[in-house]
Amino acid sequence: MTTPLKPKALDRIDISILDTLQKEGRIANVDLVKKVNLSASPCIDRVKRLEKNGYIEGYGARLNASKLGFGTTVFIEITLDNTTSAVFDRFKNEVLKVPHVVECHMVAGGFDYLLKLRLPNMDAYRLILEQIVDLPGVVKNHTYVVIEQVKNDMGLPLKQHADAGTPPLTQS
Repeated sequence: MTTPLKPKALDRIDISILDTLQKEGRIANVDLVKKVNLSASPCIDRVKRLEKNGYIEGYGARLNASKLGFGTTVFIEITLDNTTSAVFDRFKNEVLKVPHVVECHMVAGGFDYLLKLRLPNMDAYRLILEQIVDLPGVVKNHTYVVIEQVKNDMGLPLKQHADAGTPPLTQS
């Protein structure tokens, strides 16, 4: 019988690679190796390992929602009629089909799910709300319309986490 391998802690270079890639996803390998102070081959091997182990989920561009006609952001609290796995599964399967829902989080607290929607305007919100309230199990909803975005997702605070002396990040 083999014993499972103990997760390996991410080191300073792994953290530096991840931090750089989340800020500059289009960085050329030649520039990445300079930033993390590593030669090309080991750097590329580390990036591939971080991708394989799920630390890097993908690469993409941050788009300007307003310029693309999605300037209205709303958050909707959803309460379901029951908190059973079957109700959760039905809701999840259906909410995945609603294209204007850009995020959906199951939460603990006074309601069950928090949805984030990006829409062209309030007329579109009204139409989408009709779809949302008809999703399986929905008994209550409460909407918050965003007036101003103060801070956008700027990535994980990897370097601050490592510099604070917190327990090492591990690889699974």
